[in-house]
Amino acid sequence: MAEGLKIEIVSPERLVLSEVVTSVTVPGTEGYFTVMDDHAPFMTTLRPGFITVNQNGQDSIFFVKGGFADVSPDGLTILAERSVPVAEFDHADLAAQIKAAEAELAAAATPEDKSYAQEVVSALLNLAIEAGQLNQGHVH
Repeated sequence: MAEGLKIEIVSPERLVLSEVVTSVTVPGTEGYFTVMDDHAPFMTTLRPGFITVNQNGQDSIFFVKGGFADVSPDGLTILAERSVPVAEFDHADLAAQIKAAEAELAAAATPEDKSYAQEVVSALLNLAIEAGQLNQGHVH
């Protein structure tokens, strides 16, 4: 294998990325993590967020809507529910999702429903904040 980390980002629609890179920062369910060449193997779930791929000092950013990340001796494979380059990220769709989630929160009848709806609203609002930060440089 060439020097560096082999990464593949795969969504149901297409192979989004397949390259050898310096490092990748990924939105894991428990928080962001960075993978470099020779990383210890592990597997984790992903939350909606932004993947930052660094190749020779240049960053490329991709949106991912959940899925799995598998780090193995062969590299990093991301199996995403949905993934697109950040240029294709739909801010208007995110705003519509936030509005719908807030309506579900307002209509929730039980404490369990309210709690779940609040988690969804909070996750979407955090994603909106991250998306807004992309214009000023990606922050983790």
